Amino acid sequence: MKIATLVSGGVDSAVAVHRLIEQGHDLTLFYIRIGLDDGRGDCSAEEDMEMCRAIARKYNLPLEEVSLHEEYWENVMEYALKTVKAGLTPNPDMMCNRMIKFGYFEDRWGHDFDLTATGHYATTTMGSDGLKYLATAVDPVKDQTDFLARITYPQLKHLIFPIGDIPKSEVREIAIKEHLPNAYRKDSQGICFLGKINYNDFLRRHLGEKKGPIIEIETGRKIGEHNGYWFHTIGQRKGLGLSGGPWYVVRKNIRDNAIYVSRGYDTEKQYGNLIRLAEPHFITKDPWEGSPCDHEPITFKNRHSPEFFSATITRLPDEDGNGTCFLVETEKQIQGIAPGQFGVIYDKDAHICHGSGIIIPNVK
Repeated sequence: MKIATLVSGGVDSAVAVHRLIEQGHDLTLFYIRIGLDDGRGDCSAEEDMEMCRAIARKYNLPLEEVSLHEEYWENVMEYALKTVKAGLTPNPDMMCNRMIKFGYFEDRWGHDFDLTATGHYATTTMGSDGLKYLATAVDPVKDQTDFLARITYPQLKHLIFPIGDIPKSEVREIAIKEHLPNAYRKDSQGICFLGKINYNDFLRRHLGEKKGPIIEIETGRKIGEHNGYWFHTIGQRKGLGLSGGPWYVVRKNIRDNAIYVSRGYDTEKQYGNLIRLAEPHFITKDPWEGSPCDHEPITFKNRHSPEFFSATITRLPDEDGNGTCFLVETEKQIQGIAPGQFGVIYDKDAHICHGSGIIIPNVK
């Protein structure tokens, strides 16, 4: 089978290549290059490319370097800046997967192959209805289905995830055993293609700084200053520069450039169990299409974490004319429910990832 394989220079995509070669597939490797937002190259990309070349040499495979620089900055990062400026919390990784890796890449290169493979920690499964579904990885800590919960069904049908059925520890073991050049390379921690670019530096370059008050929500007392509400998100604990904590961001006032915090690990201000989801997107199909969808059992995530929350989901009536919305009610209280972020919907067994919706403020 001819497979377009996206490689990043990291150990995950390298082991994905190894496993596909072992299975006898015909691979062409692709590295997607994204430069800095000012058009300059990214030095970390050169390191990544050298690793990709080494993998290509080891397995005698063709490697193509393709550029989606303009598409990335015009779609993913403009979305991120627009969302942050509105006081909301973006998810650039999710948009990058849908728009860049499995959007523009598929349209221009991937469609020429039988399948496209990546080093994501995810799996797929066939349902009793004969349709393909996105499913969670064996390793719950590394599972990345929450970053894939906005892709389309045509994209999913063309995808394969070669390492989703093994834990990260085994991925490392394979890399060491096979003497892969990046066997001991650390995992990247950046946002999608931002690489070594600091996210706050990126925001500072585009949105600047503007001093504003940090206010204790219970007392209304100013207890510090921040450099702009866009540097902070609901549920954030680190990076506030406050003593006597822990302090959590629990609210933002965009008009006054003020952020409100509450102190303590168990403050009720940072928790909730009712989440409204707008712009719902189901990857394969709406599992409740044609039904009232009233308190259907699901599991749920509101951030990248190994923890799934047991919950119910209910379709809300379209009273405001803004389209379909869902209400998710979790059994346990969830910390840091941030409007603008994506809430991810799984089946009750935390196996099938049905899709996602954008978290919006609850009606008071």
